[in-house]
Amino acid sequence: MNKDVIIKQAKLELARREFFYYCHLMAPDFYKSDREYLVTLCNELQSFFDSNEHNVLIMNMPPRHGKSRTAQLFVQWILGNDPTQKIMTGSYNETLSTMFAKNVRNAIQEQKADEDIVVYRDIFPGRAIKRGDSTMSLWSLAGQFNSYLATSPGGTATGFGCSLMIVDDIIKNAEEAYNANVKEQHWEWFTNTMLSRLEENGKIILIMTRWASDDLAGRAISHFKHDTKFKPKIITMKALQDDGHMLCDEVLSYDSYLAKKRAMGEDIASANYQQEPIDLKGCLYTTLKTYGSPPVNDCGQSLFTEIKNYTDTADEGEDYLCSICYGVYNKEAYILDVLYTKKGMEITEPATAGMLVRNKVNNADIESNNGGRGFARSVSTILRNQYQDSKCIIRPFHQSKNKKARILSNSTWVMEHIYFPMNWRDKWPEFYEAVTKYQREGKNKHDDAPDALTGIAERCCMGSVQSGRINIY
Repeated sequence: MNKDVIIKQAKLELARREFFYYCHLMAPDFYKSDREYLVTLCNELQSFFDSNEHNVLIMNMPPRHGKSRTAQLFVQWILGNDPTQKIMTGSYNETLSTMFAKNVRNAIQEQKADEDIVVYRDIFPGRAIKRGDSTMSLWSLAGQFNSYLATSPGGTATGFGCSLMIVDDIIKNAEEAYNANVKEQHWEWFTNTMLSRLEENGKIILIMTRWASDDLAGRAISHFKHDTKFKPKIITMKALQDDGHMLCDEVLSYDSYLAKKRAMGEDIASANYQQEPIDLKGCLYTTLKTYGSPPVNDCGQSLFTEIKNYTDTADEGEDYLCSICYGVYNKEAYILDVLYTKKGMEITEPATAGMLVRNKVNNADIESNNGGRGFARSVSTILRNQYQDSKCIIRPFHQSKNKKARILSNSTWVMEHIYFPMNWRDKWPEFYEAVTKYQREGKNKHDDAPDALTGIAERCCMGSVQSGRINIY
């Protein structure tokens, strides 16, 4: 055996053992040894697959840096080393997911036409697609059953169980990143469809460009950190490094990055290339004030001139009731208690009444739109009959002004004059998220919390609404 044959066989063996060298052998012009981020990416994928330390890998990378290409090569390499693996991949539409599957299948089927060009079967001899498996999105290796399925939100995964799940760039564009309903659909698809297909001891890989804090990667990071069954690992790669160097100048130079940034805008560029969620750039409330203890005088007595409540009742079935108790001092509001829930009125009416009594509320303003007046009457009845409370004045009122315009025009006052308890994120997590992630532009799934804060701002600035007042005796 001559030297050239020995070298070739050594390269093939190395490609079988090391994923990066497989990529390098199959696509040497892109997978260069001096592109350190690609070496890192490949090594992390192989380490994740080979060990049991983690079973969820979330990798956030900028576009055009090879993440989808690497994922396709990884599927090829895994099936070459272990044909019993069952792999399911998901992308944002059927076209992209089918293309992913087709590229993997075509690589396995490729016939050798040039002795000097390496093909898949040189590295993994004996691997072939089962005869009769002609569909691009569902096929099997010879001797196996259902080796690969490609799907997407809206697609099917019925009857397929997987040992490895790969989700690749599920958000298409900025419009989807701003759309809370689309992101919620992605999460429901992932949890209800994809996770139900994952077999015992299966693994998950999410490879994405970050768009929003509540995109699939963001929701997964938050969810898996509190789920004892899953052990996540998170890897983030920025196009522009903290030291001022680019991740890879050959793939994206600094001048090209600046040009793209000017063309697409600061928020989208930060999301795409720096993995900084777009909604954190577009949040309405950029800063919010907190307090440790309510204001008191030298004798320890409260300085609140009033303790009030503002309640925004749920307009529709998916809306939240948002009821906020707050103390007023020097025309500034200190949030004391919050009820933020989708539960029915049989729960929220007594809960609101109890909160008013517990916080010694003097005046409660309750929006009377869409059943709010009946809610106000029920709360006042509970206060009178159950608590014998005659101190709280319930003021139902009709809100006719445009909600979005009110929220936007009062946002500065909210940020400068409303104080939240230092631990409000832990006390009221859903309320916290609804406030801090509310977008200035784009479609918000819920606006009940910002609407209630806006109502507090309006009352602190102009006094309580007097019409429709109900006194409780």
